[in-house]
Amino acid sequence: MQLAELKYDTQGLVTVVAVDRSTGEVRMLAHANQEALELTLTQHVAHFFSRSRQRLWKKGEESGNTLAVHQVLIDCDGDAVVYLVDPAGPSCHTGAESCFFRSLDGSLTQERPLPTLFGLEAVIQSRASSSATKSYTRSLLDGGAGKIGGKIREEAGELADALASESDDRVVSEAADLFFHALVGLVHRKIPMRQVALELARRFGTSGHTEKASRTA
Repeated sequence: MQLAELKYDTQGLVTVVAVDRSTGEVRMLAHANQEALELTLTQHVAHFFSRSRQRLWKKGEESGNTLAVHQVLIDCDGDAVVYLVDPAGPSCHTGAESCFFRSLDGSLTQERPLPTLFGLEAVIQSRASSSATKSYTRSLLDGGAGKIGGKIREEAGELADALASESDDRVVSEAADLFFHALVGLVHRKIPMRQVALELARRFGTSGHTEKASRTA
């Protein structure tokens, strides 16, 4: 489908949802006309059309909090678009990472619209900065790399055993344990899981043998 063939509304606009391509988080919703879409595709930076100001605008033109656009997807009806983005800074004009931070009753929520693993990362990060009574997560973080590494090795071994001879439920349980402890390790090192997701994305379409050889080199 060409841009001119999209189902624009009476104002010549389509709805655009900006989604973090690494985390799957919905960052914001806006609108775009054909010119904004063309600028987005050519410059690889999110452009929209402001209904209130009646003009084109580039995300971050004032704040610097841009959205680098990796891919543009169109829905089945051709009347809505997704920008898959790499955000630089918060995406909401309020300073929030995502524009979706309120419940239907108007109350603020600490839960961001994140997939499970990235939501878990946020919980672990909150445990790391909490001064409340120690939790298991906090005890791991306080124990440092040695304690966390020991648990990762333990959980990896248990997952390997489950894969060989135990039930599917046990495999799922042990895999969850391993993911959790790996996330604790990343938080301990202050390495965001986004970096891991980007590294995995970089390897798409690359032979495992080729990728390993390049690391050895």
